[in-house]
Amino acid sequence: MTLNPRLVKESFAAVERVADKATAYFYGRLFAKNPHLRGMFPPSMDTQRDRLFGSLTRIVWSLDSPDGLAGYLEQLGRDHRKYGVSAEHYAAIGDALLATVRKFAEEWDEEIEAAWTAAYAAASGLMSRAAEEDAGQSPPWWLAEVIDHELRTPDIAVITLRPDQPMAYRPGQYVSVQTARWPRVWRPFSIANAPREDGTLRLHVRAVPGGWVSGSLVRHTRIGDTLLLGPPVGTMTLPQDASRDVLCVAGGTGLAPIKALVEQIVAAGRRREVHLLFGARRAEELYDLADLARLEARHPWLRVLPVVSDDPEYDGVRGKLPEVVERFHSWASHEVFVCGPPAMVDATTQRLQRAGVPLTRIHRDAVRGAP
Repeated sequence: MTLNPRLVKESFAAVERVADKATAYFYGRLFAKNPHLRGMFPPSMDTQRDRLFGSLTRIVWSLDSPDGLAGYLEQLGRDHRKYGVSAEHYAAIGDALLATVRKFAEEWDEEIEAAWTAAYAAASGLMSRAAEEDAGQSPPWWLAEVIDHELRTPDIAVITLRPDQPMAYRPGQYVSVQTARWPRVWRPFSIANAPREDGTLRLHVRAVPGGWVSGSLVRHTRIGDTLLLGPPVGTMTLPQDASRDVLCVAGGTGLAPIKALVEQIVAAGRRREVHLLFGARRAEELYDLADLARLEARHPWLRVLPVVSDDPEYDGVRGKLPEVVERFHSWASHEVFVCGPPAMVDATTQRLQRAGVPLTRIHRDAVRGAP
């Protein structure tokens, strides 16, 4: 079968307009025909539905960019090992997906069905092969002991973990976390340090309203507790051949992967200028400022600028991060990393593009640590 991205995208456009109904139908169909799979999923499916459709949307609209899509699918395949996904599950998911698109697409014929079948076969094949290759190199998950838990604000904790086995990762990546309090519920959190000799990891966690895992990690987790970690994934990493000066823009706990990247630059010993804009709504939410100040004092090429948006009494730079970025000299020659709330990331990216920074040099990520 020949992959036909145009037909897949055109039929998917109709499904996008009824995303909630389509995802509900997909899982209903999947569990009705394969009831044994229900136990692999969390009790509440709301977040799971959103993530499924988000991943599907990214895959469909990236079919014309096979190189970038391949990397994303391979990461998904490796990450799904933590759920116990096997070849038979890919077949069941494919059947449910095809039935869903067939039901909600405005037009359907043999050619469209063939296009979807070919697209899913290619995607699931990449995921399955990546999972098989990874199985001989690393575990599907890691047990990690909590060795430090520091409450920086009532809602933000910095947690240090010691995995039971070595974990290879690149600064800027994230891991999924499961707590004993919420079995089968995984949530992603960025790793806040470059790889260390002792193998420990740090996470910056904000407890969000209604957040099962984030609330558990901030308010109920203690030193000595054990967490489950999925494999490291993510593409907001420093390019291997990067030699440009660097701009980092971090909102809230979006600082975590940014800090890991700065540590990587420190370890590499390269003399490049790094500007780090760290923003929060109020001064007390600049939870890691003391450590950043120590880092800045040791490395004169690092400049840290705290920014506060909603505190008129703050004696420093005030404003929203996307606006503050524009107040300084041109960043057109820089490598840029942006992480934080999605609206901030989008607005900062748009302003940087208008200011002449190519999109290929803007590395972005919405802040990790959903409910």
